[in-house]
Amino acid sequence: MNKLRAIEISESAIMKHVTYQDTPIYIQHVNEDETARVYPIGNSEQEMTVPLSSLTEHP
Repeated sequence: MNKLRAIEISESAIMKHVTYQDTPIYIQHVNEDETARVYPIGNSEQEMTVPLSSLTEHP
């Protein structure tokens, strides 16, 4: 996923279907170093930093 799209999704009030390793995730924050702070939907305590290139947006 490109950085600008990840920022748009993280700032949107509308939930988008995004996955990390086939797991639906919520993007909390996009970092300057092409990574994002994310957590699995329904498990906000399992936060992780992942490369933007590993995120997939689904229609």
